[in-house]
Amino acid sequence: MVELNVFRAQWMSELKPNSGSNGGNRGLSSRAADLRRRQEQAREEKARELFLKAVEEEENGAVYEAIKYYRRAMQIVPDIEFKINYSRTPDPDGGNENDMDGEIEDLLAYFHQQLTLQDNSLKICVPEVEMTQMHISALPPEVLIYIFRWVVSSDLDLRALEQLSLVCRGFYICARDPEIWRSACLRVWGRSCTKLVPFNSWREMFLERPRVRFDGVYISKTAYIRQGEESLDGFYRAWHQVEYYRYLRFFPDGQVMMLTTPEDPLVTVPRLRSRNTRVESIMCGHYRLSQDTDNQTKVFVVVSKRKEEKVAEYQRNSRFCRRNPAAPETEHSFHVGLQLSSGGRQSFNKLNWIHHSCHINYRSTGETVVTAFDLDQMYASFFFARVKSYTAFSERPL
Repeated sequence: MVELNVFRAQWMSELKPNSGSNGGNRGLSSRAADLRRRQEQAREEKARELFLKAVEEEENGAVYEAIKYYRRAMQIVPDIEFKINYSRTPDPDGGNENDMDGEIEDLLAYFHQQLTLQDNSLKICVPEVEMTQMHISALPPEVLIYIFRWVVSSDLDLRALEQLSLVCRGFYICARDPEIWRSACLRVWGRSCTKLVPFNSWREMFLERPRVRFDGVYISKTAYIRQGEESLDGFYRAWHQVEYYRYLRFFPDGQVMMLTTPEDPLVTVPRLRSRNTRVESIMCGHYRLSQDTDNQTKVFVVVSKRKEEKVAEYQRNSRFCRRNPAAPETEHSFHVGLQLSSGGRQSFNKLNWIHHSCHINYRSTGETVVTAFDLDQMYASFFFARVKSYTAFSERPL
């Protein structure tokens, strides 16, 4: 049909009489350009129809038919793929697009408007189909929010809360309850977060303010080559490749576990799920967050061996353990300073070393000897790895 219209236009242009020689030449050139433009538009329209037909056939699973239409379209216009506008046409009944953007920007207020009042009570959600059993929508909002606090749990699993908000509009509203996010912020920063400024909400503070993460473990891998002993005949000298890992597991109540071991993360990470783990050589302690004037967040950690491990080690090394079964006379603690940063698409997933020292306290004299270690290439940065099993169970609500 399009080709027939082009032919008619060309035929009518040829039948029109010429008006003067110069004007006729100009008219002929303009009519020729107009004719070429119309022919080009007709070819492009034909190629567009074939290409869209090919797309439809491909979506329906008719691949061979789609290839035929693709070939015919590209024979007419080789670059037809880049000349098609794939954007959806605006829905005339959908309202103004700017109005919809405004609703999405304040989605919480929009969902509040959609809540329905039935039997003079506020319904958070409505069952999709009729049910003979009791539906969760019959629960008051206070009970639902308490259930959501169990979802967050004392481990501050706010990721599960965000996933729960995707269920329906009512769950979205409950998951945005300011008291839940305020409690989470108080667990992380304590009294230093009594004011929202410069954040607009408690949720924004929790998501944007630098903090350590609790749903996984920070891992540092160190590898180096060490020279071995020379052979008896002096013919060769062995070289050893040494690899070991450091693990840091933070808890919301300010406790921390630190472990240095050559074992692979696949073996070690599951054993760090509980703070009551029986892993040997593990050190426990506390940490605190500090934000300096340069807007850099630092984490200061103090760890030491457990008391029962100290006594057992002392009895193994002491020759007079039967006469003197008391605790050892010295206490060793390690002080670690780390700088918190973000890398890649994850937030707060990197810890860089800034300090490491050993403090030896002598009980008899009360003297404390501090030994600071030089930070070299042996102190690799910690990177966060999320562990799903750490937040799989809830022991206490938020």
